[in-house]
Amino acid sequence: MSHSPAPTPEGAPSDGASAGRPEVAVLGTGVLGAPIARNLSRSGFPVRAWNRTASKAEALAADGVRAAATPADAVRGARVVLTVLNDGPRVLETIRAAAPGLAPGTVWAQVSTVGEEVADLAAFADEAGLVFVDSPVQGTREPAENGQLVVLAAGPAEARETLRPLFDAIGKRTLWVADDAAGAAHGAASRLKLVLNTWVLALTTEVGETLALAKGLGVDPAHVLDVVTGGPMDNAYFQGKSAAIIDGDYTTSFAVDNAAKDARLVLAAAERAGVRMDGTEAARRRLERAAAQGHGEEDMAAGYFASFD
Repeated sequence: MSHSPAPTPEGAPSDGASAGRPEVAVLGTGVLGAPIARNLSRSGFPVRAWNRTASKAEALAADGVRAAATPADAVRGARVVLTVLNDGPRVLETIRAAAPGLAPGTVWAQVSTVGEEVADLAAFADEAGLVFVDSPVQGTREPAENGQLVVLAAGPAEARETLRPLFDAIGKRTLWVADDAAGAAHGAASRLKLVLNTWVLALTTEVGETLALAKGLGVDPAHVLDVVTGGPMDNAYFQGKSAAIIDGDYTTSFAVDNAAKDARLVLAAAERAGVRMDGTEAARRRLERAAAQGHGEEDMAAGYFASFD
């Protein structure tokens, strides 16, 4: 079932809506959600935000984002709702809590990495009469802050024009992998995100293991970088994660705990598809070991520590 987006509800700011800037609610203002809310507000969207830790939403006031006490308060009067939360169960819990404030026809773009749990979200959207768009993003803290995310989107065509200016405000590019409600319900974008995250996990794991072995063998890591830089094995991701490990700077761009969660989502989907993922299984074990060592909230580069007891 699909629904046309509802007109701007009575009482919602009309100046933004008339200029093509509908009222937006952002549920979840963590590492990605906070810069997403800021960039939307700076682009002229009226934004209300909610976060489980209220101070994180309240900290966005200087950027013109209004904090809401509950998910229902955040979405009331909004034409578009973005959920930017850790996982599928948390997204579903939050959107259910928002239900008293949701109007039929509201466009709901789920931005989180939820894997095949997207089906549960689509089912709720159908029950609530929402226009559901599966739209996870590729990118971490810095791309989010700079409005350089890549949005992977699947959803009904009638939501596309509504979401275009929002996605343009938070990302450098939007890839629509399906233009229908079935594509969103079946998680076309979320399945692509799982495939892409497999590559991220592989890169991060091997950077960590390479530099761990260098340390173990007494090899200067600067020599490793010197040989790789500018050659066919070089890439920006290698440079960034290598620098984090060598400098000991694990400022969170994407946390070890979240990376371990994503590895579990990839493995669950792969098992159902009959695909064996030995490298991703190894990455999951390393990330979970690093988390057990106390690095769970640090950047996923801290998986490096899993190489040492």
